[in-house]
Parts: sequence; C-alpha cells; structure tokens
Amino acid sequence: MSENTEVKPFRIDIPQAQLDDLRSRLDRTLWPDEIPDAGWDYGVPVQYVRKLAEYWRDGYDWRAHEAEINRYPQFTTEIDGQNIHFLHVRSRHENALPLILTHGWPGSIVEYLKVIESLTDPEDPTQAFHVVIPSLPGFGFSGPTKEKGWNRYRTARAWAGLMRRLGYDRYGAAGNDGGSFVSPEVGRFDPEHVVGVHVTQIFSFPSGDPAEFEKITPEDRKALEVLQWFYDNKMSFNTLLSQQPQTLSYGIFDSPVGLLGWNAQLFGDTVDVDADFILTNTMLYWLTGTATSATRFYYEDAHAEHPEAPTTVPTGLAMFGGDFVSMRTFADRDHKNIVHWKSYDRGGHYAAHIVPDVLTEDLRAFYARLR
Repeated sequence: MSENTEVKPFRIDIPQAQLDDLRSRLDRTLWPDEIPDAGWDYGVPVQYVRKLAEYWRDGYDWRAHEAEINRYPQFTTEIDGQNIHFLHVRSRHENALPLILTHGWPGSIVEYLKVIESLTDPEDPTQAFHVVIPSLPGFGFSGPTKEKGWNRYRTARAWAGLMRRLGYDRYGAAGNDGGSFVSPEVGRFDPEHVVGVHVTQIFSFPSGDPAEFEKITPEDRKALEVLQWFYDNKMSFNTLLSQQPQTLSYGIFDSPVGLLGWNAQLFGDTVDVDADFILTNTMLYWLTGTATSATRFYYEDAHAEHPEAPTTVPTGLAMFGGDFVSMRTFADRDHKNIVHWKSYDRGGHYAAHIVPDVLTEDLRAFYARLR
C-alpha cells in the first residue's frame, strides 16, 4: 500500500477529561521514602519531585502552554509508516534558509519555542530562516512508534523526506541532545541538499587506540574528566533505556509522578527555576502516551549498525557551559569538515530555552558562510 503523503494541519486540543484524570492521579501519589539529607546521591530527591508535582497539580496552567504552542502552524504527515508531527514557521523573507531543528530526550519541541521568532523574523533577510521543528518518532504528537528500527539513521532519512515534501531543496539541519545524533546523519544521508549541520554536542568518544591519546589536547583531557564523572554518576538512564526500556515503562506510563521523577533527573538544577519548562516537556509525553516509545529511541540506537566513515558536510558546534564537553580530537575523526567550534560559559543543556539569543546568533554566524 502506498504511503499517504498528505500534510495535514494540526492543532493541540487536549480533552478536559485527560487533565482531570491527571489531577486525580497526582492527588493519589504514593511517595517513596529516602535517606535523610542524601541530596542527589541516590537519584532525584523526593522533595525536588514533590515540589514540582504540587505545582503541577495546583499552579501549572497547561491551557496557557497549549495556546503558546498553538500560536505556531503545526502539521502531521506520514513518513515511512510513522506519523510525524511538526511545527513549520515560514519567515516573511521568502529567500530565508530552511532549517530543521531536532530535540532530544527528555526534551521536546518546547526546547525551541524561544528561538522561533528570532530565527524567522529578523530585520535582515540574510539572517532569516524558515523553521521546521518535528517531534521525534515516538515522541509527543508524533505518537508512539509502531515497529522496530526508529534509530537516528531512520529518523534522519525521514527528516530528509520531510524537507523534500515541504518543497525545500536546500536546507540546514541543527539539533540538541538526541538531535545532535540525528542532525549529522541528515547531512550524511542528504549531502546534496544539506548546506551544513549545527549541533550543541558532538558525541565523539575515545576508540581505545593509543595513538589517539597521544594527540589529545589539555582541553580534551579536561573534557574526559567531565565525561568520566558523568559516566560514574549520571549514566544509569542510558544503560537502562538502551537495554530494557519496556521494564521501566510500567512505572512511567501509569504514574505521572513516576514519569516526572524519571525525566527530571536530566533537567536537574539547570532549569530548577523554570518548573513550567520541565512540566510542559513532561506533559508532551504524558498526554500523548509516548513515555515508553520515546525511551525506545535509546534501545534502537544502541542496537543499530553505525557507519565507520566520517561525515563530510560543513559542521558547526556551539558548546554551552554546564553541558557535555565535546572533544576536538575525536570530533575531527568522526566529522571531516568541522568549520565552526564555539564555546560559551553559560546556557546548559537546554541552551535554546535558557540563552535563546546566544544560540540564535551562533546559528546565524555558522550559516552565514553557507547560504
């Protein structure tokens, strides 16, 4: 059966019954015990999650955030048998460069809401972008994945297909977190049309070859120390999601606080002052029933066959303080055309939300030479 290529307008309209059910579940939360004064030593503290949950129940206004997202044109279409939801915001400047922005987990399209207007509506037409922001397959309003294999490579092929379907022959691909895995593969898969790839992390790691370690810089050594700390203290989510995401699903699919606690481990203190950001991202998993299918992205990627050849399209990196520290020695091994490498002392893992002006300017600087 041929694929339905229709692009359908979409608008979020969550039934009130779903919101009432959520409140009821929050009311009936069974809270676990914890060791006094343990802080984050054993994982996300009860008090941290409890404070968020109480605000979720009594103060958070989903309808306001629903309306905020609905300000932007949204659509759905079927690609490779999977429903894909996306925002598509065209600039008033007709010759703007199309740009597809990809989020990660436990983020969502919400990551990029604060950069849409600055990217699409600058005074200078040479700085303008037509912006496409899809929900990853299995995430949010793209709905649960229906079959195996939705890893970074299949997603990249779907993104290239989406941009073709929208009529874009020449475009950029940018991403954060999981989007930093997907976007370089869009460039690998569609180099004739991708002018450049911009990411906020380059996840290139030591291969074990002693010759590599002879070439590493002092900056690389510091980054390895950060990576080792993260591996020793924060990497459990990656191991579990890569091996047994279905086992976890019973706790995060049935319990909103279970989902909040699990997702909050990677929001942490970085956005502690912005509970609405954490909760709106979490809502896009809860309301769409994609808590489980989103975690499968890790499993699929861990079991994918990874190409050995480096990417060749122009690549740019913007690193932000408090986030993963990319290592140039290993990045150059995996990406042969890195033309932009910038580091900022603030921003954290969700730079598009926390420092949208900085990310916008970095995207403009990178793509200025490629338009």
